[in-house]
Amino acid sequence: MAKGEKEIIEEIASHYKEILRLLGEDPEREGLLKTPKRAAKALYDITLGYRQDPKEIASQAVFEHAGSQIVIVKDIEFYSMCEHHILPFFGKIAVGYLPKGKMIGLSKLARIVNSFAKRLQVQERLTSQVCGLLSETLPNNGVIVKCEAGHLCMKMRGVEKQESNTVTFDYTGKFADDPELRKEFLELLK
Repeated sequence: MAKGEKEIIEEIASHYKEILRLLGEDPEREGLLKTPKRAAKALYDITLGYRQDPKEIASQAVFEHAGSQIVIVKDIEFYSMCEHHILPFFGKIAVGYLPKGKMIGLSKLARIVNSFAKRLQVQERLTSQVCGLLSETLPNNGVIVKCEAGHLCMKMRGVEKQESNTVTFDYTGKFADDPELRKEFLELLK
């Protein structure tokens, strides 16, 4: 761990220990002795995006390209935490773009998704951030992003709708101007 990480995890663990106590648990009982530290490490890991720069990730693998009309990477799974309830939401993202003389390494698209997803987040913003970053950092004639996710804040609390999923879109350039191009993207996802 980098300097400071261990101290941060210890401090988060101390708060988890107090939360357990406030919930009516005994954080000193055998099954919970290591839980505060485990939970702190897990939270620190699933919020890695705060310690990453998505622009830097995107700039690491942009190459010359004279070909494709459209590039699509679909079924990029992600896991995030709802900023309203600190409960997980997870699903898949599809990214499409129209190259303009350059292309991005395919794995970088997944890394960019992770960088934004591994934060306290809302799905709408996640979709917009991925689309916006690619629009800004990659020469293109348009970017489109579709995100579909299930939210445990809706499934395990509140309205408790187990089968509900949320779909969000964002798009720029020719995708914004041409409904047929958006339709083609959706057809290619099938």
